[in-house]
Amino acid sequence: MKNIDTNIIAIGWVSFFTDMASAMVTTLLPIFVVYVLDESVEKLGYIIAIATFVSYALRIVFGYLSDRYDVVKPFVVGGYLISAVTKPLLAYSHSYGSVALLRSVERMGKAVRAASKDALISAYSHKTQEGKSFGFHKMMDVSGEMMGSLIIVIVFFFSAMQSETLIRGIFAWTLLPGLLGVFIVMFFVKDAPKKEKSSAVVVNKADYKLFWILGSYFFFLFFFMSDQYFILRAKNLGMTLYEIPLLVIASTLTQTLLSYYSGTLIDKIGSKFMLCIAYAFGIASILALGADLLWLAFVFLGVFTVVSLNALRVYISKNAISKAFVYGILYGGVAIFSALGALVVGEIWHIYSFHEVLLFSLSGTVAVALLLFFSAWQSFVKMR
Repeated sequence: MKNIDTNIIAIGWVSFFTDMASAMVTTLLPIFVVYVLDESVEKLGYIIAIATFVSYALRIVFGYLSDRYDVVKPFVVGGYLISAVTKPLLAYSHSYGSVALLRSVERMGKAVRAASKDALISAYSHKTQEGKSFGFHKMMDVSGEMMGSLIIVIVFFFSAMQSETLIRGIFAWTLLPGLLGVFIVMFFVKDAPKKEKSSAVVVNKADYKLFWILGSYFFFLFFFMSDQYFILRAKNLGMTLYEIPLLVIASTLTQTLLSYYSGTLIDKIGSKFMLCIAYAFGIASILALGADLLWLAFVFLGVFTVVSLNALRVYISKNAISKAFVYGILYGGVAIFSALGALVVGEIWHIYSFHEVLLFSLSGTVAVALLLFFSAWQSFVKMR
């Protein structure tokens, strides 16, 4: 991992432990809501939508504040602390309303830190190698997710009871890795260098040209099914609480293995074409899920997730002027469109069936992917 700043390495470990805790929650949450709390898929859709909206919409606000007042590390530390102390409280939830509230507060912590964290990574990245830095960070991020899922597999394998009590206990234990991440970011990560001059202008018109790429991603996510629905589909097909985390591990292992390499590819061939590749794998994951090829679906989901996020984060790092604000726009758009998409998918699944969800998802994602591909191809032809 040559030419990666020690601050970025430390942030990688923070993300590792934080996402370990997050995976211990998200892997079990659909089962907890639908099968333990006995709520409908429609209610799960509400929880996903509300938490997603809070997580991403507020990133616009905190991204703006970060650029406006040149505040970086305090937002990062505060955001990780909020998430660390909120996840364990899910152990005491007994209704979908309380789950939705706690998930929203926990995701608010991610909103507080996300844009500032990406701006911090960008600040300590060597120029022309942003892809490598973001690829390394995402690799650590998803490695933590994989470890969290692996912990669940081990716990269920050695436990005689696979019950509500065990699930609640796992939620409670997420406090430890969460607080470890907070400790690392507090004492081993430096604040971003202060800007030489402060300006009241945060929204730069030159950044507007970036929004059409971001917009394609927003619409793709609107039609794309949340990973929570992938997990629910696996459960509906008869997979056990022991087997489902293995699917999540397949997805996160794929992301871990590809993240650093995909970052270096982005530096070589550009973000737009890598985003097209990501869309192709996203569509392939939906097709595999529809064919009940669960392992393949989760692997393709992993490729889509890691390549698309790396491509967009590098695109902003290389081209944006107000980086934290544009990162906030990215995450805010993801919030709105993912939340609306989760609601629509939940309603279609509740009123009709999974097959109608599949048709909705495929038709929309294919249309968006084709538009981006032709746009990227035209740009390539003009450059030649």
